[in-house]
This record gives sequence, C-alpha cells and structure tokens, in this order.
Amino acid sequence: MYDKIESESILYIKLNQQTLGVEEYIHLRDATTNDGNVTDIGRMVILPTTYIGSPRHMHEYAQSAMTYVRSYGRPHLLFTFTCKTTWSEIKEEIANGQSPADRHDLIARMFRQKLIKRIAIITNSCIYGEVNCWMYLIEWQKRGLPHAHILIWLKEKIRPGDVDSVIRMEIPDVQHDPVLFEIVSKYMIH
Repeated sequence: MYDKIESESILYIKLNQQTLGVEEYIHLRDATTNDGNVTDIGRMVILPTTYIGSPRHMHEYAQSAMTYVRSYGRPHLLFTFTCKTTWSEIKEEIANGQSPADRHDLIARMFRQKLIKRIAIITNSCIYGEVNCWMYLIEWQKRGLPHAHILIWLKEKIRPGDVDSVIRMEIPDVQHDPVLFEIVSKYMIH
C-alpha cells in the first residue's frame, strides 16, 4: 500500500512539473549551462522539498539545523527514542497470527503519536529548563523499526555541575522500585 501511495505521489510530481515551477530550479539550469550538451541529461523529474526523503528535503532540514546552531549554538541535549514492538497499543491492535512486522502502518502511527507526546513533555513541561527550539530526525533501523534523534536547545545552558540532576546512571533498587528496575533492566542495559 505504501508503494502504491508513493508511486501515485511521484506520478503527480512528474505530470505537474510545470505547475511546480521546476524551470526555476537553479541546479537544473547550472547542469544545462555547464554541460552544454542537453541531450545527455535525459528527462529529469525534480522532486520538491515537500517530498519526504528527497535530496532537496534533506538539504532543507540540514539548512534548518545550521540556522539553529548559528542562532543558539550547539544543542544542549540529545535524546534518542526507539519504537518497541512490545508496546501495549501495538499488541492490542495486531490480529491473531500477525506479527508487528506485518503492520508497518500501525508501528509508524503509534511511534509518531508517542514521539509527539514525548517531545511535548520535554518542551512544554520544562523538565530540563525552558526550551528555545528543538528538532528531530527519524530513521528506520535494519530491523524495520523507527528511531528518532531529538535535539533540544535550552534557554539556559546546563552547567557541568548540574549534569547529575539531569542524567542518572544507576540501576534502581529492586526492593524499593521493582517496576522501574524491570524497565531499566529490560530496555537500558546493552
């Protein structure tokens, strides 16, 4: 189903090149000017920046990241967020005989909802301080699950003396908090 949607999207872009104003794209003009031989270029279909994953889309993201760095300096926090096939919302929706790998649509939807919620908690609750800006990138791992890298720029920098109040590196006491111990042991130990 994903391939059908993608092919329809690409067909629309191919058939609407004039509407999208591709003759204004500077890189195509440069190629025809520098090469001189237009017959070698072939019939090119230029993907707009709105086509997720296209080179122009990724270039736009990189430019946005550089703008943040230029304005606010290096990011203060980096979070990673990985999809788990054991999430109860995923397990509840899978039909008998199916595995999570059979339902990429479900995995992508649940991951996006949880990612948006996680970012909202970090940015709106000011857990680590007031947030200037943030951005994230989603990549798909080899095992087929989405994984996000989230960069956070804070209004007030975290000082070296404050790191211990933000980052904890300990396994919870099994007697005191068995649920947290189970979670940390299952997901955080490599």
